[in-house]
Amino acid sequence: MLHLTLRQLLVFESTARNLSFSRAAEELHLTQPGVSTQLKNLEERIGMPLFEQMGRRIFLTEAGREVFNHARAIQQQLTFLEHSIDQLRDTKQGKIKISAVTGTASHLALQLIAKYAHAFPGVRVNLNVANRESVLNELASNETDLAIMGQPPEGLGLAAKPFMKNPLVVIAPPDHPLARQRGIPLSALEDEIFLMREPGSGTRLAMERFFAEHRVTFRPGMEVSSNEAVKCGVHAGMGLSVVPLQTIMPELETLRIRVLDVERFPIVRHLYVVHRESKHLSAAAGAFKDTLLAGSALANEGAT
Repeated sequence: MLHLTLRQLLVFESTARNLSFSRAAEELHLTQPGVSTQLKNLEERIGMPLFEQMGRRIFLTEAGREVFNHARAIQQQLTFLEHSIDQLRDTKQGKIKISAVTGTASHLALQLIAKYAHAFPGVRVNLNVANRESVLNELASNETDLAIMGQPPEGLGLAAKPFMKNPLVVIAPPDHPLARQRGIPLSALEDEIFLMREPGSGTRLAMERFFAEHRVTFRPGMEVSSNEAVKCGVHAGMGLSVVPLQTIMPELETLRIRVLDVERFPIVRHLYVVHRESKHLSAAAGAFKDTLLAGSALANEGAT
């Protein structure tokens, strides 16, 4: 193995490019004997001469041309590295990857990213929308910078900050008998069929936990994998459901869906910005996180 140093290659690259020991010394702020020493050590490590002198001029040998090609490639990679590091330090450049859980988080993430992109046009944002389990796996494997989701489980080495409320409500089609009632008791829901999100969904977990805490049984109906499918099913009269309020605003405006006035609802939840505790956020990712938390009283409440 060739035990070459980066210093030797940088000195060689400058000398070979300029074909001058003195110009290399001037460019690198070294003495000419210092340049000669570095080149001599490099030639000893390689075991072949890299330069040949004819009169007052120097030329590259065949081995010198080969080393020069690789030294230039290394120099170019160092330039790319320096540029990348500069971007990581700069809030207005670089790229970040954000993962959002399907549903409220993904809908909101698009709005937040649009606002962020307007303020930081030089930053390229990659958004991945997936179910809760997939987003948690991405965080665990360090495949994403930040995630937007409901409260993550404890014990996974994650740092989570709440930045907005995300209440869950009971919804029904507008012609449902309960849609005209006020102060509906929880016990009245036991006779209803509920459309369910898939196992592992944060909304489903919160719904099941809520009913169990209040000793209310419910009749699970069709299982679907998105809030859009839930809304379509409810509108079609296939049952009631529990969904994040933020996801049904268009349907409420067009009266396609009604929020039921059920006691102890809404279920108070929050959306969180999440990353690994050990994650070193780039300046751009840190700026996005700060954008979410800016002006959010929840960030200081320690909401659960």
